[in-house]
Amino acid sequence: MVETELLLSGGLADEKLGFQLVNVKAQKENNPKVNCFDSFDRHRELGSPKHLGRNWNDVASLFSRNHECLFFQLSHLTQHFLVAALKHLSTIMELGLPLFPGIKFPTPRNTVLARSSPNNLPQFSSNASSSTSISVKPPTITVPGKPEADVVVIGSGIGGLCCAGLLARYNQDVLVLESHDLPGGAGHSFEIKGYKFDSGPSLFSGFQSRGPQANPLAQVLDALGESIPCAKYDSWMVYIPEAEFLSRIGPTEFLKDLEKYASQNAVQEWKKLLEAILPLSAAAMALPPLSIRGDLGVISTAAARYAPSLLKSFVEMGPQGAFGAPKLLRPFSEIMDSLELRDPFIRNWVDLLAFLLAGVKSNGILSAEMVYMFAEWYKPGCTLEYPLNGSGAIIDALVRGIQKFGGRISLGSHVEKIIVENGKATGVKLKGGQFIRAKMAVVSNASMWDTLNLLPKDQLPKSYIDRVKTTPQCESFMHLHLGFDAEDVREDLGIHHIVVNEWERGVDADQNVVLISVPSVLSPNLAPPGKHVLHAYTPGTEPFELWEGLDRRSAEYKKLKAERSEVMWKAVERALGSGFNRDKCEVKLVGTPLTHQRFLRRNRGTYGPAIQAGQGTFPGHSTPIPQLYCCGDSTFPGIGVPAVAASGAIVANSLVSVSQHSQLLDAIGI
Repeated sequence: MVETELLLSGGLADEKLGFQLVNVKAQKENNPKVNCFDSFDRHRELGSPKHLGRNWNDVASLFSRNHECLFFQLSHLTQHFLVAALKHLSTIMELGLPLFPGIKFPTPRNTVLARSSPNNLPQFSSNASSSTSISVKPPTITVPGKPEADVVVIGSGIGGLCCAGLLARYNQDVLVLESHDLPGGAGHSFEIKGYKFDSGPSLFSGFQSRGPQANPLAQVLDALGESIPCAKYDSWMVYIPEAEFLSRIGPTEFLKDLEKYASQNAVQEWKKLLEAILPLSAAAMALPPLSIRGDLGVISTAAARYAPSLLKSFVEMGPQGAFGAPKLLRPFSEIMDSLELRDPFIRNWVDLLAFLLAGVKSNGILSAEMVYMFAEWYKPGCTLEYPLNGSGAIIDALVRGIQKFGGRISLGSHVEKIIVENGKATGVKLKGGQFIRAKMAVVSNASMWDTLNLLPKDQLPKSYIDRVKTTPQCESFMHLHLGFDAEDVREDLGIHHIVVNEWERGVDADQNVVLISVPSVLSPNLAPPGKHVLHAYTPGTEPFELWEGLDRRSAEYKKLKAERSEVMWKAVERALGSGFNRDKCEVKLVGTPLTHQRFLRRNRGTYGPAIQAGQGTFPGHSTPIPQLYCCGDSTFPGIGVPAVAASGAIVANSLVSVSQHSQLLDAIGI
């Protein structure tokens, strides 16, 4: 049995300083001990994992609470479109300049199609049985080729990879620097004893969607010519104080649950809510995420290009919907209050959905996000999707796309400083002292707090520093990864389970909500024959203060870890049934906020910014330093896989000409 502390892929980057290009296949052959989670106590024995780091965006920074937010990846996407459509230009004007000053757009080349890859370019494996299908070369001291690129991207989370992939597609020379041995941030998979675990996101939707209303990650993959085979399903198990039931998505199924487990009044209020908000979905989904850019070119690529569809959506909404459209930019609770929805079950359920989507309750989430989610979850024929080879398949596809178009990814390349010369970001300095020049721009996929720590403070205005330091943070996580025999658990086991212990405490209270994913139910190749893999976690509700200052080798730390993980064990036992025995698990991995802080290089182990609708907005992608930009869940449109994918796309689009951007939109048919 393996029973260890969860250490997010990767020991300290100090040990490996040079560049390593991503190579495929030989992960096990060349470095079988590299995986995402490992024990501090057995760190030397098992090898130093080195995964993501500051590049937290990584899908929402490591286990996107949203996982993305776990249960509803579907869409932070909304926020970007609507807010982008309705507020983007005002943001630009507030700054007094385009958001990307000082950039000389390169002369458009003859095509935005792929460049031929060098013969020696590392390739990705199509072997579905590999956990990450990536092999790691021994670290080198210098970058292959010139130690420079048009754009240097710090961090290989989903936002950073989407940004780099589109830049490569735009025929830019792009180099991604990742501190650890595996790309992908929280999106990568890792393997222990034949069990292939997701390190973060586990509930997805929209990979197969195409067209203007597609998930932004799907649009990026489409632009890169990549696809992800998925299993489809339409339900998840719910364990709440009132009952335990299988909740199905779709227009009518949830009404049956309400009739059985709530009240007739709850049924009527739910119908009233759907009737009011579904007409708004046309506006919330009117702009493709890939059409947005961070300068006045958005007038051409978004406003003018999609004016007919925007106008049509307002016509379809009718007078009531059109007049209600401004509510999309307000907290969702205001819509519920205006409808006089008071049923406790409905209010609690909506709070739960909002929390799973964005890490805040209904009084803190943008209405546009909720409207988009409702439109996706309660329309006829809707389904959820799970990548057949785990969340690492998403990362594999993005890296394949980057390499296909001539981009580079360098692992074991810990960025120590962002170099500012003559007031502009001109490159980065690695831990070993090597300077990598960025001829056009540096893009940070790290969090706002970690990006701040990479910058010379004397080059930043005090207002910027103060704003970053005073931005509220979400709490951290507890994690439990298990590998066990499938024989003794319930036969009707589903992939996703959510446990709410008490409504009275609130869904954002610590130790109150546990999310569980058993992906081997849909993708048996993730576990040895007759086995299951499981990931349980408390979604961004674990207080860092409880752990601050503890020595991970101390008895106090081990005792606290056992105490704080018990709520996850009990939730797992409830979900798997009486036949499950924790003592028989072949793999047990427990992670704490200190795991996040050290191995993800996340400030205080946080999940990300706790920015509530109506009280603040996520920062844009530019910074006070020309030629330095940011993407990920510290930036607009916010937290979640769709959101960080959109943020990476916005930055990439903004770094090329409007002509190139429009050519790409034409090429993918949106």
